[in-house]
Amino acid sequence: MHETLTMLPEVEARRRLAGVPVTLTVLRPPYPALGVGALRVLRVRELAAQRLELTIGYDNYERLA
Repeated sequence: MHETLTMLPEVEARRRLAGVPVTLTVLRPPYPALGVGALRVLRVRELAAQRLELTIGYDNYERLA
């Protein structure tokens, strides 16, 4: 079931997981940048006691000067 969440927009994934405790981890580049496009689920990991961790990131990033 959790595999179906991968690449969904973060808002839709959280909607589908209503009532499930979720931890969000944002994947970001190692340089200053602005996220461009949709914020999507990149990875789903089960934590203890029915809790999920969603790793999320944007479609693209624009580097800041």
